[in-house]
Amino acid sequence: MMATGNFFTFDGVPSTDFRVGISGEGTFTGALRRVDTVKVPGRNGDLTFDNGAYDNVDHIYKAYIAHTFRDDFGYFRAFMMAHANRYYRLEDTYHPEEFYLARFAGRMEPEVMVRNRAGTFDIEFNRKPQRFLKSGEDTLTYTQTYGNTLYNPTLFDALPLVRVYGTGAITINGITITVTAADGYTDIDCDTQNAFKGAVNCNENIVRASGEFFKLSPGQNNIGFVNTITSLQITPRWYTI
Repeated sequence: MMATGNFFTFDGVPSTDFRVGISGEGTFTGALRRVDTVKVPGRNGDLTFDNGAYDNVDHIYKAYIAHTFRDDFGYFRAFMMAHANRYYRLEDTYHPEEFYLARFAGRMEPEVMVRNRAGTFDIEFNRKPQRFLKSGEDTLTYTQTYGNTLYNPTLFDALPLVRVYGTGAITINGITITVTAADGYTDIDCDTQNAFKGAVNCNENIVRASGEFFKLSPGQNNIGFVNTITSLQITPRWYTI
């Protein structure tokens, strides 16, 4: 059983720490759009109601330990079982430009061979539907108040993390949020829909004109802010499905 050199990293720990290698054929599955269908008597076909979201994905690695199964599998299984409680960051060498948010969701039932020195097994994750792009973790800084743009290279709305230095109004694609008070800076997380600085909740220090948080639409996005804000930092969090 030859090693392929491919591996995954879960919660910052590479599977090679346990001498676990993988194949990647179970990792290319896309997410299913959440759509309800209704059959109407006397009408051909179904009516569809789009929920505007995607379901989680079963993400499975075919895995093996080639020579040290007896020594390494127990430690590896314990590590994975300790990560079944919530989502952690998952990466692999088959998709080096992406990462996922996943939790371990299997039991791992190995097939053991060669006098218990080698074994194969499936590693099953349940992951969120987004394939996050590592390029979306790059932070972009804006210092001029008007004429700023940001290009979304994907086909999906991204929910950015926006760090605001100072106070005043920020407008992105027609959505305006005003920071009314700040101790240096305020982070606005458009995914969790919260404002904070470190561990301090700052939701009472922002006013959302339309009640919405920012979205970065596919293609060009327009960004502006008032001059009482010294700079804006945007981590876009691009993803695909």
